[in-house]
Amino acid sequence: MEARLSKNRIELLVSAMASRTQKSSRGAKTSWPKTAELVGLEFSLVAEEDYELYPQYTIALHAWFLKQIQTFDPDLSKALHDSEAEKPFAMTGLNGKFVAHSRNLQLEKGKVYRWQVNGFSQETVAGLATWLKKPPREIMLKSTLLNVKDIRVALPATTYQSLGNEHIEGNSFSLTFISPTSFRRKGHHLPLPWPRNVFHSYLRRWNLFSGQGVSQDDFLDWIDEHVVIQRHWIESVKVAAGKRGSVTGFTGAISYSLDRKAQANEDFYRLFFILGRLAPYFGTGHKTTFGLGQTMTGWHLKQVSVEVPSAQVLLAERIEELTDIFREQRKRTGGDRAQSIAENWATIVARRELGDSLQDISDDLAIPYETAKTYGKLARRALKENQP
Repeated sequence: MEARLSKNRIELLVSAMASRTQKSSRGAKTSWPKTAELVGLEFSLVAEEDYELYPQYTIALHAWFLKQIQTFDPDLSKALHDSEAEKPFAMTGLNGKFVAHSRNLQLEKGKVYRWQVNGFSQETVAGLATWLKKPPREIMLKSTLLNVKDIRVALPATTYQSLGNEHIEGNSFSLTFISPTSFRRKGHHLPLPWPRNVFHSYLRRWNLFSGQGVSQDDFLDWIDEHVVIQRHWIESVKVAAGKRGSVTGFTGAISYSLDRKAQANEDFYRLFFILGRLAPYFGTGHKTTFGLGQTMTGWHLKQVSVEVPSAQVLLAERIEELTDIFREQRKRTGGDRAQSIAENWATIVARRELGDSLQDISDDLAIPYETAKTYGKLARRALKENQP
């Protein structure tokens, strides 16, 4: 993490942790050893009313979490937000029953929705422990209020060293991708769990946070040479994810195994299994801090959220359609800037068509209101020019 905290800061955070018998506001144990470097927390949330939730609500959920951390540790919140390298946390969207309603999502009164946030650096895990000394009683996502019914440790608190010392059995393992998962490759989305891409996403985090970095190229070449796909069940899906743009991803399950020659490199052989154990903490692919890439170990197709709410699919498809139009109009400029502008314009137009306010859109995109207003005008003008 580029905005790393000093050793003294880590010690202060760890010393602020309560005893191992601390409990959440609903009585669940949420404590772990002071040495922990990884942990996953699951929140059980209840809607007291029927609520409409806009399709890109994970932006608000992401912002709410960072504001929670900011209340007691502004430096950590800033580090989690600003890091341009891999971020040391991942979070899911809401898992539960959504009702098709209009062009938004609808939460049902009295239903339980689950949300998970994982930390995988010592600073972040210590910060989560401090946060849970006075755990939140509710989550507010714009006008949607969810009461916190329970908080529990969903992924055991551990260290990178402890995971590395666990016994290896067999020669293969399976992963299940619960939420849409995707990778960036040559400026496009790659919606396939190709071994090199999957393990590259884990290795980047391992090298940054474990303190046991290895050669990226050497390990990924070894993955290409020795990893075999035994079986898979995959379905592609398009979603609006992150602050702007859409993502073509996949959900499903896959089994990876190693060939006979893999054990000749004992270090990489062990790392292959360690990274598989870390997958649920890290998540897979990109935009894992906005709900994508939620991963489980094992083959669990019943857990897969293959049916993305229709409102999210419609928004994603419209954003993609508009992005293609705007990018084509700006093809002379080319490059990342043209893509970024096209995605911003497309997101603004698509969300305005759904009835979202310009203020909410500018907040989610983290751009000034007047800038969003100007982008919207330019985008509408460009659409008129595109009409035959």
